Amino acid sequence: MHVSRIGFAALKGTRHVSRPSVDLRVDGPVGDRVFCLVDRARSRVVRTVENPTLMRTTARWHDGVLTAELPSGTVEGAPTATGETLEVDYWGRTAALEVLDGPWAAAYTDYLGYPVELARSRRPGDVVYGGSVSLVTSSSLGCVSERLGSAVDSAQLRATFTVQTDGEPPHVEDSWVGRRMRVGEAEVEVRSGLPRCAVVDLDPATGLKRADVLRTLAGYRRSQGEVVFGVDAVVTRPGRVHLDAAVERD
Repeated sequence: MHVSRIGFAALKGTRHVSRPSVDLRVDGPVGDRVFCLVDRARSRVVRTVENPTLMRTTARWHDGVLTAELPSGTVEGAPTATGETLEVDYWGRTAALEVLDGPWAAAYTDYLGYPVELARSRRPGDVVYGGSVSLVTSSSLGCVSERLGSAVDSAQLRATFTVQTDGEPPHVEDSWVGRRMRVGEAEVEVRSGLPRCAVVDLDPATGLKRADVLRTLAGYRRSQGEVVFGVDAVVTRPGRVHLDAAVERD
């Protein structure tokens, strides 16, 4: 088994960008979901499922500079803290965030059509649903594609790692729950199946509905009332992971 895709988004909800490598630290992939947008009027983190056009924008975070590419143009700079902190809702739990200054709030407010602000989590994992690392497998993607009748792009699942699992049965990752996996130089401990929402139905580049992936999964992948696909994990040994890195069961 090996890693066939690495991906994440520096700004939560924006396009899930493929990457050649990633550094895993104890609190997760470096650079993943560093920032989020906040709807102050509703006192909550902006939700991708309600704002699918976020996927038409791309955010990159490198050497202290945040670059966001929107249909209207590119905004970039070094975000600075305003000194204001907020406690807002993130899917039923409270997230402690610091509000950031810069051109991104105005750009995304204009793009989305309502006021939003750029923020950063004060505690690792506050705006991450589940574990900091997620994995899906090629055998599972093949299974849902066959049931759906069309190919499912791995980017639709927005997982940290897509694992090539030639010869393994569909949903082999279910057997990884509770186990440690070596992924490149790092090690992760798989916690549970990963609950899914309608975002998996969307084209990863446009945000437009692409296929009924969620309904297809709901027909055979329900667990405790939730639709699950892939697994989430936490980092137990930091390290770098490159594309094509080996994935091994402990």
